[in-house]
Parts: sequence; C-alpha cells; structure tokens
Amino acid sequence: MDFSERVKDLAGRSKHATKHALTEEATKTSVVLPLIQTLGFDVFNLNEVVPEFVADVGLKKGEKVDFALKIDGKLAALVEVKPITMSLGSAQFSQLYRYFATTEARLAILTNGREIWFFSDVDEPNKMDKKPFFTFDLQVADDAKIADLARFQKHNFSIETILATASNLKYANAAGAYLKKQLTNPDEDFVKMVARNIYDGMLTKTVVEQLRPAIQASLDEVIRDRIQAKLNVTFRAEPVATEEQIAKPNDTEPEIVTTEDELQAFLIVRAIAARWIDLERITLRDSKTYCSVFADNNNRKPICKLYFNAKTARHVGLFDAEKVEERVQIGSLSDIYKYAARIEDAVKTYL
Repeated sequence: MDFSERVKDLAGRSKHATKHALTEEATKTSVVLPLIQTLGFDVFNLNEVVPEFVADVGLKKGEKVDFALKIDGKLAALVEVKPITMSLGSAQFSQLYRYFATTEARLAILTNGREIWFFSDVDEPNKMDKKPFFTFDLQVADDAKIADLARFQKHNFSIETILATASNLKYANAAGAYLKKQLTNPDEDFVKMVARNIYDGMLTKTVVEQLRPAIQASLDEVIRDRIQAKLNVTFRAEPVATEEQIAKPNDTEPEIVTTEDELQAFLIVRAIAARWIDLERITLRDSKTYCSVFADNNNRKPICKLYFNAKTARHVGLFDAEKVEERVQIGSLSDIYKYAARIEDAVKTYL
C-alpha cells in the first residue's frame, strides 16, 4: 500500500478504537503504534522507537514520555499518548512540554488515536509552543491533509523543512482565524481600518457604528462574488455533444443556465459536505433537467442532484450507500439542511 492507503487503513483502526479502546494502552496498541509504523519507523527497533522514554527534568526524576522517535541515533520527536476517549483540547501534556526543553528533539506529537497534534518551538527556541502548528484527524482526512502528514515520514524527515512549514502554517492559521472573525462580526479596529479608506470625515463612535453594517455587507458581497466567479470557471462543465448532435446541430437548443437558486443550493450542499471532505473536491455539473453535485467531478461519486427546473416544485435527489437515488421535495432552499445527515453519509463513502 502507498502512504495514502496506509493512512486510510489507520482511519478504520481509529474508528474501531473509538468504540472499543477504553484505555491509553489500548489506544497505543490499536492505533498509535501502527501510526508510528506508517510514518516509517520500526516499532520493534529500540534504535528507532523507544517506549517509556525517560529524561529527568530538574527535581522531577523518572518521568516518562510514551515514545521517543530516533533517526540515525538522534532524537527526532517525542510522542505522548492520551486515551481515545479523551479530547486533546482538555488533555494535560505538561510532561511533553518539560521534556521538549531538555532534549534535542524539535518536534513533539500529542495524539489520542484520532487527533494528532504537532508542536515545535516557533515562538521561542527550545520552548514548546502552546498551540500545535499542524493538526490531523485520522477519521476526517482528505488528500491535501494526507500530503501534509507525509512530510513527517522517516525517509522525508527534515527538521528544517518542518520548522519552516510550522512557521508558515502558524501565521496562515492565525490570519485565517482573524479574517473569519471579521467576516462574522467585524471588530472596531477592523471597521476603522476600512472606514479610513472610504470616509473623509472624523471617525466618531457613531460614524463607526453606522458604517459597520455596510462594511459587513460588502465583505459578504466580495465573498459571494469570488465564489460565483470560481463556480463559473471551475464547476460549470459544458455538456458533451454526441456524434448525432455534432452531425445535426440544433441552433434552437436552449442554452444551459445555472440559476441563482441552483448555485445557492450547491453552496448549502457544499457547506454540509465540507465537514468531511475538502471544498475543492465538491463539484457542480449542470444539465438540461437537473444539476449534479459530485465528489471529485466524477459522475461515479454522486453526492446529490438538484431538480429545480420544474415550475411547480423543487426536488433534491439523495443517494444511499448503493447509489440508489430518492427524490424528496423541498419548499425552500433551507430545507436542504433537513437532509444534512444523508448528504454527509453519501460524502463519507468517498473518504
């Protein structure tokens, strides 16, 4: 199996462990050791994988981190494991934090057998950052994330590259979080920054509050315009002409036009499906009688169909695990959310 297939095999192990691994040791055996092996380390070789790694820290003696990973005899990474029943957001990883400062390792990994958090010392040398620079969810992994995880394989391992990536990801994630916040509820500093470029008078508190709704509406419009432009270029596939149509063109044939309602419905489906797969994998293809939403622009990977061309009613085609379609009628676009679970189930078959 190639790396992607091995990671997908780990996803199955992780899902099984979610129901059956009740302890940290069970998590180690069922998921974490296979994970370390997938990254190219020999789990049976103490020159590569050292379990219960001891590194005394000041007055703290005999404390152990679950695994130390070595490459050519040098310490490359520390791995601390929590039970799969524990959320990493609530996990205490003080040992990992202390060990990082006293060993030569520049990479620290915290995992519960589902989530994998990667830490380094981007903020301050030899001091582990409080936040991970990269996170990976074994049970919700797309190709792009798997490609990022591949950087940590033993044969690819380059601490310089990892640290450069860590720095880039850290600031990119921070910038993304800030912009998302502004899109939802722009703060006063952001509103003032925009207002200085569009308003000539004094920016009093009253003026700022008056401009806030207009600035937020403009942000929404910019996002919609960018999505619409991308949809026009990427997601509208021209119908393939048959040999008969080429031989006998019909100039009276109506042009296929993707309506605003179809685009809005596609965006709703995309928002539902994006919980499981990357946005770029969710594609739209229009035809005379319906719009199809596929994974990977592949008609063998249907997510749903939008039947919006009838004058009296609109329907959505939903697919089960055998790709058998069922049409359901909707009264408004928001009704699509009622079928979110079924859309997600269709998407999960393409993970």
